[in-house]
Amino acid sequence: MITEEIPAALAGERLDRIVALLAEVSRAEAVRLIELGAVTLNDDVATAGKLRIVLGSTVTIDTTLVSVPAPPQPDASVDFGVIHLDDHLVVIDKPAGLVVHPATGNETGTLVNGLLARFPEVAGIGADPVRPGIVHRLDGGTSGLLIIARTPEAHSVLAGMMKAHEVNRVYDALVWGTPESPTGTIDAPIGRDSRNPLQMAIVATGRHARTHFKVESAYATPPVARLTCELETGRTHQIRVHLAAVGHPVVGDSMYGDNRPMIGLTRPFLHAKHLGFDHPITGVPMEFDSPLPADLAALLSRLG
Repeated sequence: MITEEIPAALAGERLDRIVALLAEVSRAEAVRLIELGAVTLNDDVATAGKLRIVLGSTVTIDTTLVSVPAPPQPDASVDFGVIHLDDHLVVIDKPAGLVVHPATGNETGTLVNGLLARFPEVAGIGADPVRPGIVHRLDGGTSGLLIIARTPEAHSVLAGMMKAHEVNRVYDALVWGTPESPTGTIDAPIGRDSRNPLQMAIVATGRHARTHFKVESAYATPPVARLTCELETGRTHQIRVHLAAVGHPVVGDSMYGDNRPMIGLTRPFLHAKHLGFDHPITGVPMEFDSPLPADLAALLSRLG
């Protein structure tokens, strides 16, 4: 069951679109749920998906009636690197452009499909059958390190560690301009953008989010700076939203980059370069690093 008080970001939107966003289903599935009576608006059963919803309304969705999607199928053609492998987990190096799990518009060819081909034991691990073994995610355009659970116990412990901020996640980023301070912390809540509910933004009613950064180097032409960013929380698009909010959007970010030049990139200059955590079963400290991918390294080389 999902119950949501409609924030400014969704005020004025059609009910079927709101249901699709909240339940993470297609618009067609949202319409089907409304027709089944699975959606209530202010405690009354909703009957029309085209209804525009006002600020502060309460929408409840009975998710037990959501169509069960076909389970993801193994796909051995999906390519990704393996940094570490043991009986309980695998640390992978995700290439840019690879979507982590199936969703509307990306039903096949995802990391999950590749995982099922190489590590079939992950099937059924975790509460979501579409995201087996997944503990945390990276945006499709972001490259770098991810932890995948191979056993239910490892998944449970790792999920708890993520929630308690006990996993050290460090990113390499190139941003427009140079922050005034060589180090800093961006502490600002993130929620849906009131102008575009498909994007995220700094909003007072959003979820707590904190990003630490350090300036590693700066360039004059074009005026960009390389940062190390460390996540304390893990909200959707967190680094990209936080850096854009303080006037230093990530280079190559077409969504939050304020129409800045791409300077030769086809994706954001954002790479998950380091993971540090205690093994969920043995408790042994573990550290992993991923080198900068070729496309990002080539850009830095051109900058000199």
